[in-house]
Amino acid sequence: MAKVYFVGAGPGDPELITLKGARLLGEADVLVYAGSLVNPLLLKKVRPGCLCYDSAKLTLAEVMAVMLPAAREGKTVVRLHSGDPSIYGAIREQLALLEAGGVDWEIIPGVSSFTAAAASLGREYTLPGVSQTVILTRMEGRTPVPTGQEIAALAAHRASMVIFLSVQLIEKVVEALLEGYPPATPVAVVQRASWPQERTIVGTLADIAPRVREVGIDRTALILVGDFLGDKFALSRLYDAAFSHAFREAKG
Repeated sequence: MAKVYFVGAGPGDPELITLKGARLLGEADVLVYAGSLVNPLLLKKVRPGCLCYDSAKLTLAEVMAVMLPAAREGKTVVRLHSGDPSIYGAIREQLALLEAGGVDWEIIPGVSSFTAAAASLGREYTLPGVSQTVILTRMEGRTPVPTGQEIAALAAHRASMVIFLSVQLIEKVVEALLEGYPPATPVAVVQRASWPQERTIVGTLADIAPRVREVGIDRTALILVGDFLGDKFALSRLYDAAFSHAFREAKG
């Protein structure tokens, strides 16, 4: 049956694509990739003769006009998304159109930029005694957010928060975050996590906006907020000698 593979390319480092994703990329007859976000080094994995289309220049209708006929002809079609397709990937509309056109699909998950950013910083979002909740969100701009999901409302939870697609609105983001977080809350802005050009700015809600403006970061960056970025935390019970679980009895 005709099929299109949606492959998560990872956050940028070409070695962070999954083994399955890399294999499919090498088998593709037709590749549609997010050229504005995907590392061009990944295209070196494509075999000679593969037809490559940069979706940054295409509308949804034009993307489908490439994928549908190719899949119906039995060709291996790969739709390469940055990070993981399930996070701000705009894939549901593509899946619906493929199904309507009688073409099956499969999603190959990838490493998200939000996990790559945490790895770069050496931090854990779900830090014992600090936060056991992670919120992934964005600031409303040209694209609105549903009522109740505004950053100011989410800030009340004081959870670990990762804000996508919003660094260009850093002052408004900070203003909204201050509705729930104290001014001294740690913040990190990570641009192009895992790329050779990665840049990281660390500060607090009180000073992060001018720091970001000073270095000129205005796109392809995540804003990480919360006390998980600090140095105070409880030890995990998972490895506590006095704590028993299904695989280990408590000692002492």
